Amino acid sequence: MKREFDDMQLGSIELFCLAAEQASFTGAANVAGVTPAAVSRSIGRLEERLGVRLFVRTTRQIRLTDGGRRYYD
Repeated sequence: MKREFDDMQLGSIELFCLAAEQASFTGAANVAGVTPAAVSRSIGRLEERLGVRLFVRTTRQIRLTDGGRRYYD
């Protein structure tokens, strides 16, 4: 059985993991070679698809929600 994967969704998952590991959208963007805004938009789309908030965002930091931690694990 041949499986096809949505590159956009896989990219969103990868950016989510980078942001969780870096505890920063900017850090994830630097590692991935994209802008912080692109990371934020990508994670926002992932949250919409999953129907769960993955990060608590403030102007100074991000942190995983309980749902975000379970998804990361």
